[in-house]
Amino acid sequence: MKETMTYAEISSQFDSEWVLLENPHTGPDLNVETGKVLWHSKSRDEVYRKARELRPAHSAVLYVGRMPDDVAVVL
Repeated sequence: MKETMTYAEISSQFDSEWVLLENPHTGPDLNVETGKVLWHSKSRDEVYRKARELRPAHSAVLYVGRMPDDVAVVL
């Protein structure tokens, strides 16, 4: 899957999944607006393993949906 998708398309297609994007485009608020989906999974570890394998030059990893209760976000 290497098509550029909008955040709305990504959200509707990959709800409650981790998504690896190549060449993400961000807006002025630094939120992802578009990107090429390289991989997606319910498993965060699987997505990070795939990122190490593919080694995209510019990438982002997103969680789409409500964050699971057992996940902490550090800003």
